[in-house]
Amino acid sequence: MRTLSKRSEFLAANRGLRFPMPGFVLLVRPRGDGDDVPAIGFTVSKKVGNSVTRNRMKRRFRELARAALAESGIPGADHVMIGRPGGNDIAFAELAEHLDSALKRAARKLAK
Repeated sequence: MRTLSKRSEFLAANRGLRFPMPGFVLLVRPRGDGDDVPAIGFTVSKKVGNSVTRNRMKRRFRELARAALAESGIPGADHVMIGRPGGNDIAFAELAEHLDSALKRAARKLAK
């Protein structure tokens, strides 16, 4: 799994599909470059909270993505998780269910 790091990659993902969930928004955009490795990026703005809160949310997102994208991530697509206020208050198992649900919705939508 590759990590998105450039601003241009995040902006390109923003033009893809949006799947809002409690705690986060998942953006998915097929790259179309022939590489089947999924890529992931995380962003949490200052509106969510202070640095401790934002970093905790990003750590939780990294762990969620490590488990979920390996089995149900969309091959050859960029995935971006955008943190929402209150995301840290949601149980980790519930966030994992939300991410699985969003990935399944994305796979169905891209299969059309």
